[in-house]
Amino acid sequence: MQRTINYPPLSVSELDAKPTLNVVIAYEDFETGKHAKGTYDFLVEYLGHEFQFMNQMWKFDVLSIPKLREMAAKDAAMADIIIVSSQGRELSEEVKSWIESWLAEKGNPLALVALFSGSAGNSTETAAVRDYLDGVARRGRLEFFAQPDEWPGKKSAESFLFNRSWGAGKALSTLAGVVERDVSYPRWGINE
Repeated sequence: MQRTINYPPLSVSELDAKPTLNVVIAYEDFETGKHAKGTYDFLVEYLGHEFQFMNQMWKFDVLSIPKLREMAAKDAAMADIIIVSSQGRELSEEVKSWIESWLAEKGNPLALVALFSGSAGNSTETAAVRDYLDGVARRGRLEFFAQPDEWPGKKSAESFLFNRSWGAGKALSTLAGVVERDVSYPRWGINE
């Protein structure tokens, strides 16, 4: 005996739905939060015709509260892009704990983006943070992008995204990978 499961046909709106990019931002202070939000807004402006965007923002300070750190780790594990925006100083143990938590979760992040303030751009401390985040990305098999001193509005938007230090080829290939995912159908798991 053979059984066949019939699924109802998808509506036109389900087939035409834009894939969603879920972005989680962790930031150190107001200045770095603005920097990260500017980067997010830039992505929405230039890719909004192809993607729907969702974001969550977590300030480093709240990551010192265990329950909030756990919630933020779950958000990051389910994100497509994770942005860490800091002054370039050594990351606190709470922030590193958050990073290690989402890295250990079963999730689907595609890219880790490190943003540093203009004032800390070339310091040894910033290089150490960049190296740590690069290592995190390698362990998690994520694309890694580090933006040193360019800020939204400081240069033209096109040079901001496609700057050599930003890694234009890498950025476009990662986003192309998101498009290639089969997002026409809802993600249904066995327990859902």
